[in-house]
Amino acid sequence: MTRRPATPLPPLEERRRLREAGSLTPDQLAARLGVAIGTVRAWESGRTTPRGRNREAYAKLLAALAESPTRTGAPGSAPAGGPEEPDAAVVAVGPAKTVSGGRRGRAAAKPSAFTQTPPPSSPFLPFSPFSPRVPSWAPPEEEDPLGPVSDLTPVQAFDALYSFCAPSLVRQAYLLTGRRGLARESVERAFQLAWERWPEVARDPDPAGWVRAAAHEWALSPWHRFRPRHRRPEPPLSDASDRALLKVVLRLPPSYRRALLLHDGVGLGLPDTAAETEASTPATAGRLLHARRTIAARLPELSDPRVLHRRLAELASTEPLRTAGPPAARDGCERRARFWTRFALAFVAVLLGTTALSLRTPPAGHEPSVPPGETVRDVPPRVAPGPLSEKQRKLRAKLREELLHGPERLAPQPR
Repeated sequence: MTRRPATPLPPLEERRRLREAGSLTPDQLAARLGVAIGTVRAWESGRTTPRGRNREAYAKLLAALAESPTRTGAPGSAPAGGPEEPDAAVVAVGPAKTVSGGRRGRAAAKPSAFTQTPPPSSPFLPFSPFSPRVPSWAPPEEEDPLGPVSDLTPVQAFDALYSFCAPSLVRQAYLLTGRRGLARESVERAFQLAWERWPEVARDPDPAGWVRAAAHEWALSPWHRFRPRHRRPEPPLSDASDRALLKVVLRLPPSYRRALLLHDGVGLGLPDTAAETEASTPATAGRLLHARRTIAARLPELSDPRVLHRRLAELASTEPLRTAGPPAARDGCERRARFWTRFALAFVAVLLGTTALSLRTPPAGHEPSVPPGETVRDVPPRVAPGPLSEKQRKLRAKLREELLHGPERLAPQPR
């Protein structure tokens, strides 16, 4: 079976020029193609390449814009011959085509027979869809009611990222660990690490995905099992069905659990899930299928991925998990930095003091070392014993006779 050649696409600069010439914003183009806005930006920047039906629809839309540059599109309209099915290379797994870790987190779901993208009210969305404010890290080319991005201070940008991402990340960490305290700690630690490396996170195309990956890594760290607090049992959930689902999810290996959460819970596509879990696409597909089969074997009513996604969202919304707030994350990072700075200074001071003390207190006197031994001359060498005398021979004969004959034979006695 041969695969047909890929539809040619214009160069990267031409793609963006055609969109702007057609008076289309990235939101409108994403809505017409049925993909996420972050996907459109990735196509225009060259970070990813469209495939399958998405590629055909994207090429057809660009060709139409090239023929009629003055044509404008409504956000709700879809081009003829638009995307209907996912790519054949990944249809067996059915990845969701919504990347919720984008800058705005608003994506149009593409229907699929295998998955269902999160609804706008899903607790997995990293940004609140009901907030009137847009994230402060929106690209400069978009109309931002907050003004230019440069007007925001690093503290304001970090607080905006925390307010949008922290509630959903705590629920995701709870599904990964089943522990409320560890879920909050993982999110706080991830944001502390983000504030510590804020210049790097601020320039990242997907800061929400950066923090999500850090939170998941901390939550699934195997060293938590050695902590005394981790050994105490967690209070169970009130609903029996929620307890059964959480028990089955927690029995999965950590890598399978994370792939299931990112794909069927958050709504990432299969390539994005593989990239975030640092695995190949076939390995991620195998983990996802194995996790689905395991859950379907124990809970047959969740064999449909749509029902599984809905139940994961309900399970994540069951517990009222709250975070400490952006100031606590920043203060925790700064306290940790101050602690390690003071520890390093104290260690250097102790090392310098010990060195100075050893230099100031030398030994009282010089003790010469023991010289090596010398050969002593005119001493006869040790020789073997000489012949026995007559008396010694008689004594030897007597001892041999007494040991070999008679009841007085010497023998060891047990104690």
